[in-house]
Amino acid sequence: MNQNPQLKPVILLNIDSLMPKPLEVAVQTGRAPALQFLMENGTYISNMVSSFPTMSVTIDSSLLTGTYADKHHIPGLNWFDNSQKEIINYGTGFRETFRLGMRRSTHNMLYKLNNEHMSSEVSTIYEDLAAKGIPSASINSFVYRGNIPNRLHVPRLFSTLTKFEKGEWTTNATSIFSLGVFSKLRPQAFTPQIAAGNYKYTARELRHLIRKKKLPGFTFCIFQDLDARIHFRGPMDIKGIAKIDKEIQKTLNLYSSWEEALNRNTWLVMGDNGHAPQGYKYRNVIIDLRKILKKYRIARLQRPVHKKDQLVFCVNQRMAYVYLLDKNIPFSDIIERLQGDHRIDIIAWKDKDFIRVASGMSKGLLSFRPSGEFMDVYEQTWDIEGERKLLDLHMTHDKKLSYGDYPDALARLYSALHSHSGRFIVVNAKPGCEFKAQSTPFHLGGAAHGSLHKQETLVPLVIAGTTEKPIFPRFIDMKELILRLINQQYRN
Repeated sequence: MNQNPQLKPVILLNIDSLMPKPLEVAVQTGRAPALQFLMENGTYISNMVSSFPTMSVTIDSSLLTGTYADKHHIPGLNWFDNSQKEIINYGTGFRETFRLGMRRSTHNMLYKLNNEHMSSEVSTIYEDLAAKGIPSASINSFVYRGNIPNRLHVPRLFSTLTKFEKGEWTTNATSIFSLGVFSKLRPQAFTPQIAAGNYKYTARELRHLIRKKKLPGFTFCIFQDLDARIHFRGPMDIKGIAKIDKEIQKTLNLYSSWEEALNRNTWLVMGDNGHAPQGYKYRNVIIDLRKILKKYRIARLQRPVHKKDQLVFCVNQRMAYVYLLDKNIPFSDIIERLQGDHRIDIIAWKDKDFIRVASGMSKGLLSFRPSGEFMDVYEQTWDIEGERKLLDLHMTHDKKLSYGDYPDALARLYSALHSHSGRFIVVNAKPGCEFKAQSTPFHLGGAAHGSLHKQETLVPLVIAGTTEKPIFPRFIDMKELILRLINQQYRN
């Protein structure tokens, strides 16, 4: 572990659903002194671009692999595995998960996500560091793939909900691995939540490493509680930020001063996705895909996908995948019906090497593909034809491309449509609206995420203890930053 006092460990605190505006309000009103200290003594970036869909497992996979979903192959919290003819759900809500099968969903989340679903063609930060003999720690993250076999324990009460009847299983994770009841750094620790620890548990596990002088080269911690509060209370929930800040204060207090904490470690604090406020009237804001496409035979959650089923819906709150299982159904039929709902702002699909984009809100068609004459702000080049306003694209006379309401929209849409096999369409709801299928949870009067829109896409990043920054303000550029910070030290 970190026994060399000259080495400076990197600690990444991922606060689920931390957004720029409420963070800034919390700091300005004195509710978050620890975050204020880190911001004032470091670098603050308010427009980090998340992954797409803006759902935690896809986002964390992008952060850890430095790639979008077309490379890491984790398409969302809910997707359809065409090769197995099976809906893959990592836990979207009790009713939906229950209908699909709690054991299957739990097994997907705890084991298959990391050991089977994530592409072997990409490597995580943990794997890259381990190849150089540098250890890592993962605390409270369901995306944890490393190359160290870890034997995890399933408590007896929980064993009926998993496929690990013998109470133990081996998974490839980090050398230091904490995930609620399944793996604890402190053997006697109490886990407040059945599957993972809450914000206090996460902070206590981190403080345990600091006290024992066992911080590895890189530590990734997730604080999940804020997300659930915002879903019900709305985006401006400052109290949740204040609670997590108190735990960060306690962590900084382990050092002789907060300045010393920055001398000893590099601290990264960031959100993972934003939230869009939702309306209150069900019939105005809930987009029921079953009603729009009611003329087709739609797969039901409580039974395996049948040969006669024509469509499958996999909803990720404000985005959804619509799968066309019946090869006799042309895309145009489904797209025409989706365009009939003015609450759907983006409808996208693959057409040979092009991505086509239509909308229920505007007329016209946009087509694009990688490699072309237009260069965007992330130095990616594109071939673009048609109605640019559908993705709020802005062009200059010298063919420079920038983004408005949908940051890095071309790369992120391309990635979702190439994230897994099958015939499917991506749909995106306009702000204030949300998709629904069978038993899908929704958030009337609260907030939701999942879509391509900037409300859910742009999140804050605080960097303290170094002057280094990511090349571009995007999640897929975080891996390069972290490896740069650590490799510089080990070279020296």
